[in-house]
Amino acid sequence: MINFHLFVFMCILLILLPGPDTAVATKNTLTSGRIGGFKTMTGTCSALFIHTLAAVVGLSAIIVKSALLFSIFKYVGAVYLMYLGFKALWTIKQNKKTPAVHSDSVSTSNNKSCFKQGFFTNLLNPKVAVFFLTFLPQFVESGEDAFLPFLTMGMTYTLLTALWFLLYITLINQISAFMKRPLTQKVIEGITAFVLIGFGLKLALEKVHHTN
Repeated sequence: MINFHLFVFMCILLILLPGPDTAVATKNTLTSGRIGGFKTMTGTCSALFIHTLAAVVGLSAIIVKSALLFSIFKYVGAVYLMYLGFKALWTIKQNKKTPAVHSDSVSTSNNKSCFKQGFFTNLLNPKVAVFFLTFLPQFVESGEDAFLPFLTMGMTYTLLTALWFLLYITLINQISAFMKRPLTQKVIEGITAFVLIGFGLKLALEKVHHTN
């Protein structure tokens, strides 16, 4: 493996960039508390582990090189992101019509889907597969057996992602007095919903580059 420290540094920069995973974690932390955020993080990291295994065995390479498979994967992911966005907007609309529900019952109900949202948002994002197949090889020497380096780098990226979300979710929870005010929460949930829809549209409209 070439320059592992540089790989870690680049991973940190990439993880800090906001994306669909961050948007979902933010939404679920605001609506379901720290537990909801942590369950979302667990789902995201579980999906990253699958991406790691896929990269190791070459499945991601097949998806990236097949225009049909990549398109299917891309559009399913795009539809799911837009679904989450519209669902969040619908929830905001319904909350205006119905009286407030006890926070514990809301948290319990929402927590059930937090893991699945984190998992599928990451798993159905073909950009993650492309990332693993284009970024990781930059740190493997030519002719080197890529199995162990890919596994090491994939697990490292997953661990760094988990650490970042632990800090991020804890921070949001610490300032929950402000973040969870009804007006503040509705504004942030609304922004997050449009961000998710935007990510979904962007993903759907991106051109598929097919390599024979």
